[in-house]
Amino acid sequence: MSYSQHDMPKSEPKVAWTKRARKAVYRQIGHARRAAAEVSPPWLVRIFSPIYDYLDMIFADHGIFRVLYANRHQISPNAWRSAQPWPHQVRYYAKSKGIRTIVNLRGVRDCGSYRLEKKACEAHGIELRNDLKVYSRAAPSKEIILNFQSYFEALDHPILFHCKSGADRIGLVSTLYLHLIEDVPIEQAREQLSLRYGHFRHAKTGILDHFIDQYIEYKNATGMAFLDWVEQVYDEEALRQSFKSSRWSSVIADRILNRE
Repeated sequence: MSYSQHDMPKSEPKVAWTKRARKAVYRQIGHARRAAAEVSPPWLVRIFSPIYDYLDMIFADHGIFRVLYANRHQISPNAWRSAQPWPHQVRYYAKSKGIRTIVNLRGVRDCGSYRLEKKACEAHGIELRNDLKVYSRAAPSKEIILNFQSYFEALDHPILFHCKSGADRIGLVSTLYLHLIEDVPIEQAREQLSLRYGHFRHAKTGILDHFIDQYIEYKNATGMAFLDWVEQVYDEEALRQSFKSSRWSSVIADRILNRE
């Protein structure tokens, strides 16, 4: 599939078009894979499907950068965070860390990374949860945030949270897990959103920091608890309007590091 300059939107930055073009190519590859599976004998599908999934994970999902560095860190005695895990890393979490639940913040995806993770979780008796949707460049959803505490408490621990790179969405979830479940002060818990994990607070992903900043400022003035602030004060649109990102930090996070 090819694109001409006339296909490129005039009002959007080149990085947005590049990502859209790349995703379109991946969709076409996925369509070709499914079409081939429909006409191929089952034994051939069993042989080549895992090969395709690994290639898709390595190149399309940038898994090559996560082979040696999983961006794995312990949040609390019963909770961990990481980047998208490889099957051998899922096995490690099950056998060495006793992980019983993996929460995939990326959701269900038609890609090799998801299929390989799902099979690995099934093989090692881990529950894979795909029902916690968090975005790295959008104002956090009030409805979702208000349900975080009950969601966390219902999980079968020990748990692992992961997104693609283990930097942004996972930083917000880890921050709120520590604050809501472990009763860690928000000022300390927010260290989960830091450059140490590859998070850029001045890029578009910094809207997550801005969300926490807004609460801390209000808390210092009123003493209001976090969930009360989310329910009674927090305004998603106002947060979006008041946040400004740095162009160059966004280029690094979006174009060079290919963050979701």
